[in-house]
Amino acid sequence: MQRSHCLFTVRPIGFDPVETARLAALLEDAPGAGPSYSCLHADSLQEPHLLIANGDNPFALAQLACRPPDALQPVLVIGGSDATCWPTLTRPLDQRALHGKLAELLDTRVHALAQQGARARRVLAERRRRPRLGPDLETPAFYTRLRRGPVDGPVLIVDQACNLRNRVAQVLGPRRIGVEWTDSRAAAVRLCDETPVALVLINTAAPGIEPYALCSSIKAQAGAGRTPVVFMVAPSFQYDSARARLAGARGLLETPVAGRHLMLTFQKLLDVPV
Repeated sequence: MQRSHCLFTVRPIGFDPVETARLAALLEDAPGAGPSYSCLHADSLQEPHLLIANGDNPFALAQLACRPPDALQPVLVIGGSDATCWPTLTRPLDQRALHGKLAELLDTRVHALAQQGARARRVLAERRRRPRLGPDLETPAFYTRLRRGPVDGPVLIVDQACNLRNRVAQVLGPRRIGVEWTDSRAAAVRLCDETPVALVLINTAAPGIEPYALCSSIKAQAGAGRTPVVFMVAPSFQYDSARARLAGARGLLETPVAGRHLMLTFQKLLDVPV
């Protein structure tokens, strides 16, 4: 199949940091005529195009087994037993075989998307904060009682310019969710303290705004305990996962981010109608 040189995102599951780095290096060194790949950060809220799982990690396999049968992300398993229901490659990884298998899986994704479009079905974002490792055995009413709806309020953008605010407003479109913007750390903290805010997006590249300190200040307030804070991270920003989690950040989105991925993130974190 003839392909344009497009970028596809991959989420590694169950690999240690060393093997994740090796996998990322193999993916980045893509053949010139085929698609390009990028590994998502472990804290990324973006929905990936493909999943690559460690076949020797039982938790990774359990996570795959609990995915819905109509999930649109094809799966590739590295190592482990050959008796899995997913396509598998053995270790040590051969780069040519890896890219060939991924190209086949992208064909599978294209056909799945086409079939879904023919059935007029829409993609739903996974709202669980932790991976599912086993089947849901309780009644639906049990899980309904566990759910806590999102905060009822606007999306707050913290950025030096209003470009991100305009983009978010465009993506949300006619949905009845307000979008506020400020370039002031003090104003952001005050707004989250005095009014309900459904989501805070912090542009980590904005001069004069220290994202970790701002996130910590927002989450320290009683009224903002359930308000998710997401970092908008440019490639040049040195994201510190430990500091972000300590500050209470929900995760990150790597910029530039497509409107589709913004909407899926809003479906994940907000009460956005599909």
